[in-house]
Amino acid sequence: MSGPEHSCGVLGLALHDDVAHPAYRALRILQHRGQESAGLSVFNGDSISTVQGPGLVHEVLKPRGLQSLHGHTGIGHVRYAKSANRSDMGAEPIVVETKHGDLALAHNGNITNAEELRRKYLAKGWAFLTDSDSEIIIRLLAMQINIHSDPVKAIRNTMAELDGAYSLAILIGNRVFGVRDPHGFRPLCTGMLDDGYVIASESAAIDVLRGDLIADVNPGEIVEMTAEGFRNHASAVSGDRAHCMFEWVYFARPDSVIDGREPYAVRREIGRILARECPAEADVVVPVPDSGRAAGLGFSEVSGILYEEGFMKSRHTERTFIMPNQKQREAEVMQKLNPIRSTIEGRRLVVVDDSIVRGTTLRKLVQMLRRAGAEEVHVRIGCPPIVAPCYYGVDMKSREQFAATGRTVQEIADLITADSLGYISIDGLVESLQLPASRLCLACLNEKYPTNIPGEKHRFQSQLSLDF
Repeated sequence: MSGPEHSCGVLGLALHDDVAHPAYRALRILQHRGQESAGLSVFNGDSISTVQGPGLVHEVLKPRGLQSLHGHTGIGHVRYAKSANRSDMGAEPIVVETKHGDLALAHNGNITNAEELRRKYLAKGWAFLTDSDSEIIIRLLAMQINIHSDPVKAIRNTMAELDGAYSLAILIGNRVFGVRDPHGFRPLCTGMLDDGYVIASESAAIDVLRGDLIADVNPGEIVEMTAEGFRNHASAVSGDRAHCMFEWVYFARPDSVIDGREPYAVRREIGRILARECPAEADVVVPVPDSGRAAGLGFSEVSGILYEEGFMKSRHTERTFIMPNQKQREAEVMQKLNPIRSTIEGRRLVVVDDSIVRGTTLRKLVQMLRRAGAEEVHVRIGCPPIVAPCYYGVDMKSREQFAATGRTVQEIADLITADSLGYISIDGLVESLQLPASRLCLACLNEKYPTNIPGEKHRFQSQLSLDF
């Protein structure tokens, strides 16, 4: 609830039947990954038709729009803006024309050398319509397709120019391509349906189509799909794996499977470890919906403290991103949760949440619980303190915004007005994921980055790089 803003979600379908309605259903399952805009592009046998715009999936892909999209291959996108560009010009998929036909692209992630590439190609005479790194990707890809005509070679050459995080769905005629960056920052998986194949950011989108999960797309891999089958192509670039730990802590649906790990099971284990590392004397464990629920249950199991729901969550409030300022957005967030007094009044609470970024929302929740009669509020967090920016697609841009910057744990507890505060350790988080730390991106927790970021420390070097 108080975690960072979401990343984006991508989808690709290659079916014997029309893709529009299955794509609509799958994109709604991915809605949690982005709520600012949505879009769907379908190849109709001659060109690519697209419906996109600001809003939620059901607001953008209305029945009349879906009826105009006929074809057996398509890609879709749900978006949370990573930059100040929040206009519908940033909605995806992006479609461009090449001499070999239309090309569409949907992107989840963030290209860390985007400005370098922008300057390079501006000097060559290119012009850009947006500040989106997705536009840079599709322009590079279109150039390569114009040169080579072979999509796989074009994708490989494009990947060779890109640094950072990208999981891509690409539509070229009757073929859909899934691409994952060499580090595997953002998730991407493949699935088999009764009448074709699918790629998606999360396996829950495959489940809703009654499909079977085939596998995660490997870091650096290119997957090519038609309704008849799919092929895997190794890329020409490689990198150390760096799966984003936030996918399991916060972003992903609990019922998905991300790189072999189910977020629900991971979050429950986070709660168990958190109870061992940061015990509390209390009467009841109260989770912050929704991603705090599994961790709260795990905390209750190990601590022996009763688990109860302490907040009622409204499903019918306005989307907070449309609010014009932070104060109004925070007020809208508070309307989403209301305390359950029979759980709270006269009791000592352990409040379990997924993470603290700024601390403003959690402060309001703690104060809400006190007004509802809580005697004590002890906060336990299923993610270690966030101390460094994310350059890979999560809306955590600067150290100044973080509650943990320049504060001790006790000072953060004072900031959010809690009686006590405890975070899971980095070692505890890694243990809960059952993946080695060398395969995870933990940069926002330890300031060691998987790629070369000017002014930041690479995770395999001991000295700070100041090369610009």
